[in-house]
Amino acid sequence: MPSTSEVGHAKNVANFADLIAYCTAYGATYNPSKTALQIVSLNTLYTSAQTELANVTTAKNTFDTVTGDRQIAFEPLKSLATKVINALSVTDATEQTLADAKTINNKLQGKRATPITETPPPENGNPPSNTVSVSRQSYDMLTENFSALIDLVSSVPSYTPNETDLSVASLATFRDNLQTANTNVTNAEVTYSNARISRNNTLYTKDTGLVDIAMDVKNYVKSIFGATSPQYKQVSGIKFTNRVS
Repeated sequence: MPSTSEVGHAKNVANFADLIAYCTAYGATYNPSKTALQIVSLNTLYTSAQTELANVTTAKNTFDTVTGDRQIAFEPLKSLATKVINALSVTDATEQTLADAKTINNKLQGKRATPITETPPPENGNPPSNTVSVSRQSYDMLTENFSALIDLVSSVPSYTPNETDLSVASLATFRDNLQTANTNVTNAEVTYSNARISRNNTLYTKDTGLVDIAMDVKNYVKSIFGATSPQYKQVSGIKFTNRVS
């Protein structure tokens, strides 16, 4: 289901089409000297706005898809890391190496070496300012910690498991897939953000955006037909919302 803000943007564009239809129906009487208010210019702006809305929808769908793909890619990570620890424990790795590996695994599992006191629930949806990703569960950190685990087991000559998925080469491939999935989300997020900026510029830029142009069109209709005219009543009720989100 589209968000309220996305519906609002689409409604602005749809209402702009209604406004153009009324102005076109006025025929030769609708003849503004300002180029931006002329029918040809209004239709060009409408087409641009439709394109911008479509671009945002496409970018968002791509972002949602790769975000889901990333979640699937990372899903086996915790169990795989635990299997690596178990495989490492039956090698000739030193106690310190094993302890270091377990520390990394704790980070991957979202555990702390020392439990912390539970913090009160956030107020107004905002976490306390001193709460900083204690579990280090961001995708970037998960990838970094898993890479550290690979480096560590690679340093142990006797770490040569027969299980293919636990080999250093397989672990490196898995890590590379995580990095790719994370990069795909980053790139899609940038594209989505830029698409929204471009849409907002087309719809909401002061003086030249769709909403401000619509207001100017209404004022022009009022100037030629009068504030109490049926023509002005036709367009004055067409609603436009100046929202940027």
